[in-house]
Amino acid sequence: MTTHDHNDAKSLADAVRRTVAGKEPGSPLTLAPVTGPGALAPLRRLVALEYQAHAVELVAYGTLLTRFPHPPAAELWVTLGRIVQEATPKLLRVADALGMSEADLGRRSADFGAYAFHSTISWVAVSGSQAAAALAAHTDMQIYYSGASAVTRRLRATGAPVPQPFIDYYDDPGDDALSELALTVVQDGLDRGDDPQESLFHARRVAGSLLEVWRVAAHDGSDDRDE
Repeated sequence: MTTHDHNDAKSLADAVRRTVAGKEPGSPLTLAPVTGPGALAPLRRLVALEYQAHAVELVAYGTLLTRFPHPPAAELWVTLGRIVQEATPKLLRVADALGMSEADLGRRSADFGAYAFHSTISWVAVSGSQAAAALAAHTDMQIYYSGASAVTRRLRATGAPVPQPFIDYYDDPGDDALSELALTVVQDGLDRGDDPQESLFHARRVAGSLLEVWRVAAHDGSDDRDE
């Protein structure tokens, strides 16, 4: 594909999808044991990783609202911030159902892959263009929701003894209208002169960082530590 081929929002989104083509959403967490000792440990790690990311996302979307306060971009940042804010108490109920304490939620992994999403979303919020930030948000929605749904489908199919609040929280297909809004904001940024290759760069980093989240959640936890 040439640079010219990536001059519209949908072709950029297609290019990101090709980046992760062949990678099963939610893998390797979808391959983690679902019964026996320690079966809930990967799910607890996933909840902790997401909980820790929420604060970072709220700052990122607030920063983007400050940098790009005009429509249609402002609607995207405000909506994403509200979704994260409303998700946090729901996630706390999931943590409670999994028997997690406040210390469990704050436990930091020694695996730096656990923070790949933090750094990526912060970078694009501070220095990325409008199109780059919106394509990053679109990528986040596409990969996060597909991965979460893949995990819950496997848990259901195997009859895993998982608390229902976990299934209810992660079995979420996402919002197609919000995904379309993100692409609209990407296109608006491109029309204003944003660099499509910069947008693709940041979106691919988001894709890779979310794959890291699933990987870290699925690991055996032997290198976790409190900080």
